[in-house]
Formats: sequence, C-alpha cells, structure tokens
Amino acid sequence: MLEHTAAPDGAIEYKGEGDDPVAVVTAAIDDFKSEVIGRLEKVEAAQAGAKPEPETKGADKLVERLDKIEAKLNRPAGGEKKDDPSAERKAFGTYLRLGNATPADELKTLTVSSDPGGGYIVPPEVSTEFQRNLVEFSPIRSIVSVRTTGAPSVMYPTRTSVTNAKWKGETQTSEASEPGFGQVEIPVRELNTYVDISNQLLADSGGAAEAELRLALAEDFGKKEGTAFLTGDGVLQPAGLLRDTRIGSVATGHAVAITPDGLINLMYSLPAAYRMRGTWMMNGKSLASIRRLKDAQGQFLWQQPLAAGQPESILGRPVLEAVDMPDIDAGAFPIIFGDFGSGYRIIDRSEMTIIVNPFTRATEGITRFHATRRVGGAVIQPQALAKQLVGT
Repeated sequence: MLEHTAAPDGAIEYKGEGDDPVAVVTAAIDDFKSEVIGRLEKVEAAQAGAKPEPETKGADKLVERLDKIEAKLNRPAGGEKKDDPSAERKAFGTYLRLGNATPADELKTLTVSSDPGGGYIVPPEVSTEFQRNLVEFSPIRSIVSVRTTGAPSVMYPTRTSVTNAKWKGETQTSEASEPGFGQVEIPVRELNTYVDISNQLLADSGGAAEAELRLALAEDFGKKEGTAFLTGDGVLQPAGLLRDTRIGSVATGHAVAITPDGLINLMYSLPAAYRMRGTWMMNGKSLASIRRLKDAQGQFLWQQPLAAGQPESILGRPVLEAVDMPDIDAGAFPIIFGDFGSGYRIIDRSEMTIIVNPFTRATEGITRFHATRRVGGAVIQPQALAKQLVGT
C-alpha cells in the first residue's frame, strides 16, 4: 500500500512497498493516472457530454506517456538497481558454484599473499621463543677441584719424595734422610673478545639484543675454557689434561679399538685410593663402543644407572661424557680414568665480565661490548689419573 504526504515545498512524498524505488515510482504513476482520469470524468460530467478538444487531447497524450513509462519500468531490465542487494546474492551464488574461477568483476577479495591487497593488516607474529644452535661444552668442572684467587697465579708446594728410613741393628748408626719438595704454579690466563652493536638495534629490540649477546658470550666462553682444560697448550691457555706428559698411559692391546682387557688394565693401574674415587671420561662415540663390550663371562662392562638421575657406570665406576674428548683412533687417547678432584685444579680469577663502551664509536652510532674471563688450570697430581692409549 502506497502512502503519500505533502512536503513543505508542495511536493508529494511517497512511501511504502518496502521503499523499493521501482515500486514507489510505479505506484506514484498509478495514483497520478487515477487522479487525472478522475478529473477528466468530472469535467465530462459537468459539460454534459461536451468534450473540449484541446484539454481532452492533452490529457490523452499525458496518459499515453505515463503508460509508456509504466511499461518501461515493468520490463525485466528496466531501471537501474545500483543498490539492489540481489546483486551481492547473485555474486555469492556464483562463487559457491565456480570458486576461484568466478569472473574478476564479481570476485573482489582481500588476500594475505599480497601486501597492497590486505597483507599489511595481517602482520606475521614474532615469537618470543628464540631458536638457537646447540652449544656443547665439556662438563669437566663438575668433577675437578675448583678454587678462586685474587692473584695472577697460584703456587702449590709439593712433596716429591718421602724420607729414606732404613733397618739397622742395635748398635748401628742411624743415617740421615730428608723428603724432597717442589712447587706447581698455575698461572691465570685471559680469554676475551668484543662485539659491536648499533644503538638503533639496542633501542628497538627492547633489551632482547643485549640479552641474547650476553647469552652467546657465556656459551662461547664456556665452550672455549672446557676445551682448554682438556687440550690446552699451557702457554696462553690453561694446561690441558691430554697434553700433560706426566700422566701415565695404558695401551688397549688393539691397534684401532678399545678392549675389555685394556679398560681393566687402565682402571687397576691407579692406586686403590684414587681408583675407588675414579671416574671415566670419554665422548659419546667412545661410550657407544664400550656399551657393546663384554667380559669373558659374557657380561657387559657397562651398567645402567641403579636409580633415575644417577650416572651410568663402567666396571662399577661412573662415566662422564665430554664432547671435547677425541674419538677412538690409532694412537689417540679417547679415555681418561682417575680421581679428577685430586688430579686437576681449576683457578678462577674472575667471572666473565662485560664492559659496555658507548664512547669509542659513538659518532657511528655503535656500542661496543668487551667481554673478559680470567681462569687457569693444570694437573697437580698426575698419579691420580691415567689415559687409555689406542695401540699395542
């Protein structure tokens, strides 16, 4: 039903029929035609059959024009429906049938794959979980003796021999003797480096760049000192266990392999006091080879831990896996056994210190981080340790 009201300017406003523009125009035309025809009928009735030619002719032309407009509006393609919601429904139906094959004029999408086409509003998430390469270093600190000092070196007095007592008769004269003494000096060595970071990176990362740098330095220093405790030359580095010629060695009895007899001979080459506190140290490959070894009765030399968290053992003594130990090869020393707490000493002069220097390269917008570590190490009791030599 069409409703019409008079606007303030005298125009007539039509509402109804769902406010569809075509329905409103069609209804307005029908009302207007009805009004014109009604007025013509009144004129004809008043003139009692007299029909003024000009007015009747003009009214007929007006009615004819209105009929044409109404017919045009009633055609299927008549009138432009720019805001017709059926157009969106039609496009959606086409997409359901054709998918991505929908014509481009009907398929208008925003995608993540194209930044200008919507990718800017879907930025990737930056995870706070940082992925790092694994850094392995020797756990030798866990079994050796560690001391601290405030001096550039530490001197340990040693006794090299005991007195020389002799058996004698009742009236024989006693002979004098005295023990021999010496000293072992452990100098403190220095490990250092520096890293440059731009000030913009430090500011924009919210502290993450500096924290990651400190972690990287700690891992690097830990790996370098662990390697030096085993293979250090004693000149600029700590004196390593494998480089100390005072430590005795026991051959395996095989040119290129570890043997059960070789392990047993190595273990019992040490005095009982050191043997009972002894620990095996080797890398993972050597440990894998030993796990397959059996004694004459067919029993494995390797034993699994008795409880969770306890170390595995070989011939009843615990095993320490050290990544820096050499592999099994002819002429190599892949295994060390002994009382490491009595045999090797680590001297810590200072922990790793990091000095932040924003001045040296300030004009370039660079901050320099200086890292320093002072530590020493040496064998103080060679008799407490023994090496396994691969060979005959």
